[in-house]
Amino acid sequence: MALLLKESDVRQLLTMEMALGAVEESFQRLADGKAILHSRQRLFVPGGSYLHYMAAADARRGYMGLKIYTSSREGLRFIVPLFNAISGELLALIEADYLGQMRTGAASGVATRLMAREDATRVGLIGTGLQARTQLLAIAQVRNIERVRVFGRDPARRSKFSSEMAEQLRIPVGAVETAEAAVRDADVIVTSTTTSQPVLNGAWLSPGVHINAIGANFPQKRELDSDAVLRADIIAVDSREQAKIEAGDLIQAFEGDPSRWESVRELAEIATGRTPGRARPDDITLFKSNGIAIEDVVTASRVYEKAIEIRIGQEVPLWENEEQFGQRPPRP
Repeated sequence: MALLLKESDVRQLLTMEMALGAVEESFQRLADGKAILHSRQRLFVPGGSYLHYMAAADARRGYMGLKIYTSSREGLRFIVPLFNAISGELLALIEADYLGQMRTGAASGVATRLMAREDATRVGLIGTGLQARTQLLAIAQVRNIERVRVFGRDPARRSKFSSEMAEQLRIPVGAVETAEAAVRDADVIVTSTTTSQPVLNGAWLSPGVHINAIGANFPQKRELDSDAVLRADIIAVDSREQAKIEAGDLIQAFEGDPSRWESVRELAEIATGRTPGRARPDDITLFKSNGIAIEDVVTASRVYEKAIEIRIGQEVPLWENEEQFGQRPPRP
């Protein structure tokens, strides 16, 4: 029996505290060599939709799985099949839209804890979608945030977003009319958009700021102009291999000097103390997030274990005839 967990189940089970712990654990797995990771691949049907898939295994806790999702003009659909890494048993099928939002927010939360100044209190946010919400939730858990300024292209949406997040976080969240107004004098900046052209200019950055750039994961897209990337004293990614494939912000900024990739760090190296996330208070630091499968697998495994503990979800009968499992079908 596999356990089917719907979006409503995941929302009931997964807290930001749990997501932060799971994502940090996933970086520990990468650092100690107990994670096996395959970068995202994409299949495109001309005139139709994309199929995206990415896989990983947590060899320490005995889980493996993948995230599969489609994107089209009708939207996105996410699912994580989670397997026992020893027996190959399918443990769960997990609808994973909310799971992805939470683990992406948690990755920025971990990066902010490791790379932002300890006295950071002001956040500038560009973007008002679902991902932007979990970014703020995570950052508010790792820093004592006192003020947030938000810009989005739609005035009504940014006003609604600001009032809802102010109520949820119990801190001032103000809508502003330009991206520059959102990020000027911010201690932490988040770009969470679907743009293909830069929305954050290097000229707007204050000394000591930390940036979480999460929106662009195609080589031809970017949220940061080259100056914003090149001004960063420390750049971290969740996976160098995957960043070289799809982090358009870095790919385009480094086009004239590929040797700059040599200085890009993986967040796992910072999480385990192998390299610092910040050397000086005035350093500009950047986390370019693409999202990697080990984050999904470790988070999904925690959701699955919690579901088993409190008995949530629907059992789905699959491969019930165990004695036939692995045997060849009879000859006709």
